[in-house]
Amino acid sequence: MSSRPQGIVVAVDGTSGSGKSSTSRGVADRLGLRYLDTGAMYRAMTWWMLRHGVDVHDAAAVADRCGEPRIESGLDPLGPTISVDGEDVAVAIRQPEVNAAVSPVSAVPEVRARLVAMQRAAIEEALSGVGIVVEGRDIGSTVWPDALVKVHLSADASARATRRAAEEGGSDVAATEQSLRARDAIDSGRAVSPLVVAPGAVHIDTTAYSLDEVIDRVVELVARQQVVGSDA
Repeated sequence: MSSRPQGIVVAVDGTSGSGKSSTSRGVADRLGLRYLDTGAMYRAMTWWMLRHGVDVHDAAAVADRCGEPRIESGLDPLGPTISVDGEDVAVAIRQPEVNAAVSPVSAVPEVRARLVAMQRAAIEEALSGVGIVVEGRDIGSTVWPDALVKVHLSADASARATRRAAEEGGSDVAATEQSLRARDAIDSGRAVSPLVVAPGAVHIDTTAYSLDEVIDRVVELVARQQVVGSDA
């Protein structure tokens, strides 16, 4: 990652419900870049574990089988896809049972090692073209620390809960907020690749901003860094 490839990488990290997916897709579409949702990959792994009867709270069992599923991510920001062993799981990975199980699966070091390797391979491929926007929780800190632009999105927990509940068709806001806070604690406290503000990342609190305003801010950051890079 020391040499500068042809394309660019924009790393978008942050807490659940802070607008990472919508922002990342919008930025990628605006700039003509590819898009990778790394969270969907962890959800896909979790879905596979549940389908195959693996105890997601047994880290050794998860580690033993995490090399089996074939996970493929489509990189089109206007129509991102995710499949496991050839099956479209875009809807299935958003179900409550996956939501409840993704944190312990994501914390298993062997899972993270495999998926990070896949994520880096996807980034390398995208860099042979225009580049890619990658969203997750450890992109700027672990997956691709040399990203041209690193952004960390956050928002007030109650605002995030309201957004997430609306996305899920009117879920209980209080319960959703409790779930988000629990996920924050797990993501920030895990031993491998915890959720942190990556060195050099620009922190954006999205609570008071519209989606378009956040997209505008990130696009401006990319444009500014490209100018700096061209002058270097």
